[in-house]
Amino acid sequence: MSRRLIAVVVTAATLGTGVAACASSSRGSGGAGSGTYTIWDPYPQFDADSAWVQLLAKCGTTAGVKVKRTAFDTTDLTNKVLLAAQQRNAPDVLIVDNPVVSTLAEAELLTTTTDAKLDTSAIEPNLLAAGQEGGKTYGVPIGANTLALFYNKAVLKSAGVDIASVKDWASLTAALGKAKAAGKKGITFSAIGTEEGSFQFLPWFWGSSAQLTRIDSPQAVSALTLWKDWLNRGYAPNSVINNTQTTSWQEFATGQYAFAENGTWQLANAEKAGFDYGIIPIPAQSGGTAPAPTGGEFVTIPVQGKTARYGVSAKLASCLISADNLYNTDTTLSYVAPTEAVQTKQVAATPGLKVWVEAVKAAKGRTSDNLGTRYPKISQQLWTAVQSTLSGSKSPQSALSAAQNAVK
Repeated sequence: MSRRLIAVVVTAATLGTGVAACASSSRGSGGAGSGTYTIWDPYPQFDADSAWVQLLAKCGTTAGVKVKRTAFDTTDLTNKVLLAAQQRNAPDVLIVDNPVVSTLAEAELLTTTTDAKLDTSAIEPNLLAAGQEGGKTYGVPIGANTLALFYNKAVLKSAGVDIASVKDWASLTAALGKAKAAGKKGITFSAIGTEEGSFQFLPWFWGSSAQLTRIDSPQAVSALTLWKDWLNRGYAPNSVINNTQTTSWQEFATGQYAFAENGTWQLANAEKAGFDYGIIPIPAQSGGTAPAPTGGEFVTIPVQGKTARYGVSAKLASCLISADNLYNTDTTLSYVAPTEAVQTKQVAATPGLKVWVEAVKAAKGRTSDNLGTRYPKISQQLWTAVQSTLSGSKSPQSALSAAQNAVK
């Protein structure tokens, strides 16, 4: 195993909290347009009868080949790909969580979209950026999810809060105070010491104008101070320190909270909650929509020993990201499409998705700004600082200063 690949294996291990021996590939003759092509994806919830797997088969038929699909848990998929690359047995098409793309690219395990001749012209630039490293693009997003604020209409009404008044941090904090005064609870979120905690903190971090290249800036301190103040005032529960995004949602589902920070993946649960809810983008410190981190996967084409396979691999990838297929796939995955045309179609069919489209348009890839494989270490120090502050062991400034020193 090369030194570069060893380093990437270590990096991938820290990326595994999202949020993810080699399986052998059944290949044909190796020539273009014949044999069997392998596709690996992180959707084990979809079986052979699902629309997703049927789409994979359809794309294979269109390309004139058979498709052998293997699904893994997100974390397991990353490790399997790295091992497969070491053994020169990578899949022809790989669908992988977006923060992992730069990790694989830095290890020289992925082809560029230019080399693979994948058209990215219609993809929203902020979403495409999550798959860019060193000025090159290494895949195409199949869709995106992100974070926003769910709110309980009845709780806000009882507290005398007009949701239209919540436009920035000050007005949001005021609304939380009114909810508490009315005998209700303020806001719940996930601040657990994993990637989930960093993921949920980033909208507030970026909403303060802080940058991941300097995580102890005055702006960053203001974001962490906001969360700490909410706990001190009883506007957020102490349980956020251990909350995952799932347990945070379960708190909101009690009907006692005014707000919950969560993602598009909770829409089905929101419909089952038993109370009227609404959704607004997470506000930036001084108003407007804060950039939230993007979730979702990229369709990529791993490096192969037989370059003649790339032509068919590109056909398979292009089929998966075509406008017609994107609409159906993103509906199944509860994703916002990566192109404006398909986003418009989604909102026309489901007007409630408009707020999510707006949030995705303002969103940002965690590895953007050319952070690449530096992001996992930065993220780990960021969630450690959040944990230290919310638990009361350090002040926001001292926690973030220690984090910045550790990153250096």
